[in-house]
Amino acid sequence: MPLHKNRLWLVVTGMVKLGAVSVHGDELLLGLAGPHETFGEPLSTVQAYEAVTLTDCELVCMTMGEVRDSPDLAHDFLGAVVMRHRQAEHLLSLLGLRRVEERVKGFLELLAQDYGQPCDQGLRLNLRLTHQEMASALSTTRVTVTRVIGLLRDEGWLKIDGQRHLVLTHLPCK
Repeated sequence: MPLHKNRLWLVVTGMVKLGAVSVHGDELLLGLAGPHETFGEPLSTVQAYEAVTLTDCELVCMTMGEVRDSPDLAHDFLGAVVMRHRQAEHLLSLLGLRRVEERVKGFLELLAQDYGQPCDQGLRLNLRLTHQEMASALSTTRVTVTRVIGLLRDEGWLKIDGQRHLVLTHLPCK
């Protein structure tokens, strides 16, 4: 999706993956933006910043001037920025964990808390991230993420439903 200088996007419905490409050509997952969350070039200093929709989305584009001139819009925008900041700090804290299993669990718990949908078996993640995208976010390899997800399935910590969505069978604390 197009990113313009001095323009912000507000996600009304759907999910957007925020990423970049490293100097080595690797794709980096920087975060996700879901309903009531914002993203855009004014909020990032990362080079080669990009946004890709993961689901059907309804988005609203606004200029920084529009946000500045409307107290209601500025208030809503501040709340959305706080949510993105919290997510970014959580992702950074996961990188400090030594065990990859803890990083994967923490990442899935973050997704479940922010975007999970309650179902009979637990919290269902209605978004699809590849194992490579998860590995990118957690500074590990795709093979390791695949192995850890297999272990978590074997332990009953998560399941994969009929539509191939992850379901966390334990409920993470909010």
